[in-house]
Amino acid sequence: MATEQSTDQSKLKLTAQQKFSILLSFAKDKVVEQIQCVWFIILYLIVFQVLILGLPIVYSLMIAAGIVIVIIGLAFFMEGLRLGLMPLGETLGSTLPRKKILGIPCLPTSLAFGFVLGAFATFAEPAIGVLRAAGSGVDPTLAPLLWTILNTGAETLVYSVGVGVGIAVLLGVLRFYKGWSLKPFIYIGVVVLSLLTVYFQFSDARLQHVLGLAWDCGAVTTGPVTVPLVLALGIGVCRIVSTGGSSNTGFGVVTLASLFPILAVKCYALYLFSADNYYSASYSEAEWHKNAGEYGKNYDPDLQRFGDIVAKRRLDTAGSASGSEIARTLSAEDYKKVKASLDETGKLPDGYSLQTQIYGSSLETTPLDETDLSSRSLVKPSNTQSIIVRDGVSTPDEVWDPETEIMVALTNGFDFFPNLFKPDEDANGNGILDPGEDIYSVNEKGITVYNKEGASYPDAVLNGPDQDRGAIEGALWAIVPLCSILMIVLVIGLRQSPKYYDELIIGISCAVIGMALFNLGIALGLTPLGEQLGGNVVSSFAAIEPWASEGFVDPMFASSTAGKCLAILFGFILGYGATLAEPALNALGATVEKITVGAFKKNLLMQTVATGVAIGISTGVAKIAFNLDLWYLLVPPYCILIIITFLSSEDFVNFGWDSAGVTTGPITVPLVLAMGLGIGSKTGAIDGFGVLALASIGPIITVLTVGLIVRKKPKPTEGENLTASEAV
Repeated sequence: MATEQSTDQSKLKLTAQQKFSILLSFAKDKVVEQIQCVWFIILYLIVFQVLILGLPIVYSLMIAAGIVIVIIGLAFFMEGLRLGLMPLGETLGSTLPRKKILGIPCLPTSLAFGFVLGAFATFAEPAIGVLRAAGSGVDPTLAPLLWTILNTGAETLVYSVGVGVGIAVLLGVLRFYKGWSLKPFIYIGVVVLSLLTVYFQFSDARLQHVLGLAWDCGAVTTGPVTVPLVLALGIGVCRIVSTGGSSNTGFGVVTLASLFPILAVKCYALYLFSADNYYSASYSEAEWHKNAGEYGKNYDPDLQRFGDIVAKRRLDTAGSASGSEIARTLSAEDYKKVKASLDETGKLPDGYSLQTQIYGSSLETTPLDETDLSSRSLVKPSNTQSIIVRDGVSTPDEVWDPETEIMVALTNGFDFFPNLFKPDEDANGNGILDPGEDIYSVNEKGITVYNKEGASYPDAVLNGPDQDRGAIEGALWAIVPLCSILMIVLVIGLRQSPKYYDELIIGISCAVIGMALFNLGIALGLTPLGEQLGGNVVSSFAAIEPWASEGFVDPMFASSTAGKCLAILFGFILGYGATLAEPALNALGATVEKITVGAFKKNLLMQTVATGVAIGISTGVAKIAFNLDLWYLLVPPYCILIIITFLSSEDFVNFGWDSAGVTTGPITVPLVLAMGLGIGSKTGAIDGFGVLALASIGPIITVLTVGLIVRKKPKPTEGENLTASEAV
């Protein structure tokens, strides 16, 4: 019998070639799965720019390589989540309610673990890095508080968001223990956030500029790391503490994790504002700064000096287009003529008029000084010939951005502790520190900027801005600390070993490799493509200099309204396609179909969510294009949502609100954030934030509305024993 068993085992033994063939087939299936998710949206973006806008894709080889790397990275990362992180989260969720840690009762340990898990999962989100990079596009004199938060306060911003998500997960776990409904949390959260939004909007323009960032942070945090772990933890806890109600299926934590970061960022902004601890815009000579009174007096003088350097450089290199129907960017000859007239007489030449954009309710005056042409448009009367625009554009000959160094993008010199303050030392890019270029150092006392007039620094060394980690460090910092905490709590605290160590190690390794490739692919492909499309779509209604090109193009339509409608349509299709490309949406649809006993079909949910995101993104494009205030695009819809939430059943409320977190995933966030910033940079907007926030509220409205139509009470036992992989 033993001989027969041994013979059977020898027959089952695979050769190295057979093992490789199986692995290759498995990897191929996973890559094809990701290609099926992203091919439509990538093809759409390329076709829109080439055929509709008539502009070439700049650095096409780099973007193509980046997209391929993103696909491979996502395949690795999603498999790593399935094998490593999600089983860990679910095991901990089902074990914590049954065992004490160091004699501490189950409930306090579960809540503490939920807080730590939420915070560290947020630090691991790749989109946080994209958010930090957005700070370089904000003008410190136009939005001093926003600039401070995204630059010198970037580290505290990330910590604030992490604390917000941690508190959200803590409350979510407590809700499962107590069997509380999600609705009261939504009512209180929406009311508080809406009141704060109205206060920010009408109290001071400096606070108003933070609104888009704050609301976008709610969408950025619910990404590919946070959502699976939080859902896995919630499902694990529900398996133990559920009383049998169909509402206790692990949903609802993602909703809280998208609301509390908004509150955290607003509290951080209020703290800086009330303490006068932000950039004071001393370089600006505009009346609105002179009339605003003293502020920012507690801001570090060295950081203030760096802000002045940034403001001066922006002013020296000013030049962008406006959304006016007859506005054009000035030619070099016209620019000299206008500037000379302003310098000599303080007035514009005959035939020109100044169209001023209004920024804020309390500071309704012109930003910067009289010579700034970057945030205003110079136009001639409509009955005269408009300012001349150059015919055609010249694009770079390279198919790869020559400034992109792969090893720097991968490792950044293995700088595991980057400086989150982001000065650009080498302003002219010649590789050396010239007189007047800022020099900075970081020590135990903080950040010091050396750029004092008449002072020389012979020992200064160009060590470059190092805000962002390389792709490999970013992946290690994202996955390893998170997994280490999970393992320590499970093995040492709960004294329980994972069932399959080999699968766990393979899963964590795949997650690290996938995250590294994904980070690199975002930098090379998705972010440049999103910025390029966002910037170039403005050419439908304004004269612009296309992304990374030289020369200006006329608007596609004589009427700017028609061009803006095309841009809005572009945003709608982008949102629809990008949402259907999200890997988590398909699984969410299957889960919801189970919970509702087929009343809410999987395909119906996917189409409903995609339509909601499309409406949200197109509204966000309209917000930037027409320079609309964000508050009345958010507060009224959320007030309507309170009514719809009150009328909806608990199950629909749970997955309806969670659908917003699922849709803002690894594909949508980088593309939409980069696109919004690209549009903002070409339209003279202070920032391009707010599009993600609108993309989050859209699917909640559509899902709950359709839910009221198809509502059907699920069976009491349905959905109690879902696995984490089914819920993500």
